Amino acid sequence: MLLSIIIPAFNEAHLIRQCLDSISASLNANQRADFTSEVIVVDNNSTDETAKLARQSGAHVVFEPINQIGRARNTGAAAATGDWFLFVDADSLLNPGMIADILQLIGSGKYVGCGSVMQMPNSPWWGTAILKVWTGVSVTFRWASGALVVCRADAFRAVGGFNQNLYAADEIDLSHLLKKWGRKRGLKFTILTRHPLITSARKLELYSGREMASQFFQVLLSPRKALQNKKKLPVWYDGRR
Repeated sequence: MLLSIIIPAFNEAHLIRQCLDSISASLNANQRADFTSEVIVVDNNSTDETAKLARQSGAHVVFEPINQIGRARNTGAAAATGDWFLFVDADSLLNPGMIADILQLIGSGKYVGCGSVMQMPNSPWWGTAILKVWTGVSVTFRWASGALVVCRADAFRAVGGFNQNLYAADEIDLSHLLKKWGRKRGLKFTILTRHPLITSARKLELYSGREMASQFFQVLLSPRKALQNKKKLPVWYDGRR
C-alpha cells in the first residue's frame, strides 16, 4: 500500500520544515513491509523559499500558480501515485500515533477515509472555545477539518476531488461526497480522536477577535457568496504570515 502525503503550501518557509520533520518521524515510527509513502509539497505560487526548503527535506515539489487551497490540493493529488491520499496543512504536525491509527483504518478495509480532531497550542481562550465547538461538530457530523483529510485515491477521483468553486470549507464538501460514495459500497468515513493533529494558532495570533468574528458572520449570513469569492475570505487569502 502506497500512501501519498500532500501538503499545500503558500509562503510557509517558517513552518514547512517542522511539518516535514513530523511526517518523517511519524513514517519512520511506522515502518512496515507492506507500507510505502511519498511526500508531495504543492508550492502554491510562493514568493519565499518554501519550495527550496521542501526539496532540501526530500519532498517532491510541484507548482500550482493559482492561489486557492482546494486547487493546490487537487494539483498535489494529480501528481500523486498512492492508493490513499493524506492531505495535511503546512502549519500542522503529524504524530506516530495518528499514522498508526490511519494505517489500522486502511488495513481494516471498512473505511473510505477520515479526518482528525485537532489541538492548537498557545491559542487564546476564545480560540480554544471555538476549537472545542468545532470538535463537537466535526465528530458529530463526521466533517473533516481541512488541516487533515485522508481518503482512498479512487474515491477522491470518483467524486471529483476538492470543489474548486469554493475557496474555503471545501473539505466539508469533500467529506459529504466521500460519505455518499462510501455508503454505496458499505464503507464509512470517520473522525480520529485518539492522537489529535497539532495545528498552528497562527491565524488567531495574526487576526483580532473582531476580525475573526467578522469573517465568521460573513460566511454564516451568506455562505454561498462568501465561500465562492476569495475577496470575502481575507483570513484565508490576504497573505498574512
